[in-house]
Amino acid sequence: MTNMDDWIRQKSGVSNDAAFAIDSENLFASLGVDVFKKLSRSFYDRVYADEVVWFRNIFKNKDKEEAIQNQYEFFIQRMGGPALYSERKGHPALAARHMNFNMTEKAAERWLFHMRAALESVPEIDEPLRKKMYDYFAHTAYFLSFRVSQKN
Repeated sequence: MTNMDDWIRQKSGVSNDAAFAIDSENLFASLGVDVFKKLSRSFYDRVYADEVVWFRNIFKNKDKEEAIQNQYEFFIQRMGGPALYSERKGHPALAARHMNFNMTEKAAERWLFHMRAALESVPEIDEPLRKKMYDYFAHTAYFLSFRVSQKN
């Protein structure tokens, strides 16, 4: 049996400490609602326009505007803001909510490709915060990939 933390660290290149450094400050207080909305819109604009068909198809039956809202509300909640996501959808339960997606290791890599570009497209997120957020996203993407792979 593979140790999940070791696998995630090896795949993402991010330690648990680095991934959860987002908890060392209130990123919501630093960035605000509009920045999280901008980040999620940039991310999903890239995803829904992806030339890599197998990845784009993961999202084909999902409403783009709802996906954007789900993501920015989760990010806001996770990074120090109000519990918008939980109030609307219930507990985030990330692994459970991603079980029906084909969240393979390859999909995690593609997701991160788009998230890195989205982070870089939002000038309000400075380099130190961008790194902190990317480390969290990388760790989480591989966490989801690991958990989804264990369902089989």
